[in-house]
Amino acid sequence: MIASLTIKNGQNKGAGLVIALLADVHSNLEALSACLAHANEGGAGRYAFLGDLVGYGADPQGVVDIVARYAAQGAIVVKGNHDAAVEKRAGYMNDTTTEAIDWTRKVLPEDRKAFLARLPLCLRDESMCFVHASAASPERWHYVDSPAAAQKSAEAAQTPYTFSGHVHDQVLYYQGTNGKMSAFRPLQGSPVSVRNHRRWLALVGSVGQPRDRNPAAAYALFDTSREQITFHRVPYDHLAAARKIRQAGLPASIAYRVEMGI
Repeated sequence: MIASLTIKNGQNKGAGLVIALLADVHSNLEALSACLAHANEGGAGRYAFLGDLVGYGADPQGVVDIVARYAAQGAIVVKGNHDAAVEKRAGYMNDTTTEAIDWTRKVLPEDRKAFLARLPLCLRDESMCFVHASAASPERWHYVDSPAAAQKSAEAAQTPYTFSGHVHDQVLYYQGTNGKMSAFRPLQGSPVSVRNHRRWLALVGSVGQPRDRNPAAAYALFDTSREQITFHRVPYDHLAAARKIRQAGLPASIAYRVEMGI
């Protein structure tokens, strides 16, 4: 059964606000703190965390504590595959990822594990859908890595806007006049007009583990009144985050990826 919830009329506090969209934090406290500070300076009035709060990094409790506090204040939070794996080990993960998840399971307090377990896979209202992977089958963790996959997810969402993570990349898919999705590579810090007469699917990038050879944290801001989305990269102390991964005894390859942005 898909744990999908609906935001009812009157509960969408994001109307007329700037929403910060943050995905794939992966227990990187330094990156999350930098993005939250940047979003606050950018006028964010609401926050949406698009899954994979934990995994890989050395600060799962610190990250979940912050997100839980934001959730108590009305933030949107959905579950990612790494969050789900803390509750139930996933057989498809490689040895390095599994080792990080097993370590996370040991160090994370029970109440924070319960917080992750309660998260829905998908949240939507009349105009926006928030999901970690594909809205077509959220529980299967399919990657939205092509126009065809984006179209399948957007059609399942049945909303003008779908916001996702999972692929650790920043891509904006849009529906053309022929009804087909196309991909657009946004420029950092440049607002993109996303009028709601067509469907859009935004992959907002990874806060905690970008993979495009740029270690700067990635997230996006969506201005609901102006119908604009802006993709950002935020430099942070990635060397400190990598150092903490090594000190925790986690696989050195994870630290290297954080250092190099790969």
